[in-house]
Amino acid sequence: MPAYRWVTRTGTQSLPENAVVGGRDSDGSKIYVGRAFHNGDMLPAKVIPDKNVAYVCHNGEEHPKDNFEVLCQGEFAWEFCNNGEVPADAIIAGQTADGEPLYIGRVLHNGSQTIGKVQQSHGCLYIPFDGEELSFKDYEVLVMH
Repeated sequence: MPAYRWVTRTGTQSLPENAVVGGRDSDGSKIYVGRAFHNGDMLPAKVIPDKNVAYVCHNGEEHPKDNFEVLCQGEFAWEFCNNGEVPADAIIAGQTADGEPLYIGRVLHNGSQTIGKVQQSHGCLYIPFDGEELSFKDYEVLVMH
C-alpha cells in the first residue's frame, strides 16, 4: 500500500476522514493539503471545506477550483526551509507544464497558516491569499515522516 494517496473531490463533497490538515485560515477554518489543475500545471492547493473550494496561485493571482484532489493518509512532518530549498523526502504535489516539480509548502501570514507551492527555480514559496499570489523566502515544506 502506498505511503499516501490523492483523492479526487469537488467543492460540494465532504473530505475523507484521513485527509491531511496543513493549516488554519484566519477565521479558524481548517486548511487541508490539496492539488488542482490550472493552465496545464498541476499545482499544490489549499483546500477549505468550510468554503467549499480549493485555491491555487498562478501568475500573480489566486484562483478558486471546484475540482481538486486532497492528500490522504500517511505520516508527515513539516521542515523549515528557505530560498527554494526542499528536503530530499519532500512530497511532490505536482508540476509545471514544463515538467518542473512543485512541492507543498506553508507559511504563517496575516493570522493564517496557508498552504502553497514551493517552486525551486523561483527560490520561494507562493501562496494563494486574498486574491493574490504572494511569495515568501522562508517557509515550511511537507515531508514524509
